[in-house]
Amino acid sequence: MNNKSKARVKIKYRIRKKISGAASKPRLSVFRSNTDIYAQLIDDNNGVTLAAASSRQKDIQAQKAPKTEKSKMVGAAIATKAKELGISTVVFDRGGYIYHGRVKAVAEGAREAGLDF
Repeated sequence: MNNKSKARVKIKYRIRKKISGAASKPRLSVFRSNTDIYAQLIDDNNGVTLAAASSRQKDIQAQKAPKTEKSKMVGAAIATKAKELGISTVVFDRGGYIYHGRVKAVAEGAREAGLDF
């Protein structure tokens, strides 16, 4: 693991000490790879994933758009799944990434689709 990855993991653990999700207010966790982005709604009390969305889903992958636009679609998709589960508020977990670019696009997409942070 290189220094950049180690630094991100340290930041991630520092964030996770402060925030956690419950069934009524789950944690919206974001993972960003070089090509794709993933979002999960997690209930930390029971240790279960309530819903997930990613840029690898067929409907999002079929669109020819930049990665930032696809990230916004992922945010909207996770918000739609949350609404189906009756969830309106979440805690945003940026996963050690800077709140910028694709991570910010996921948050904006989720907010526009009706989730409260």
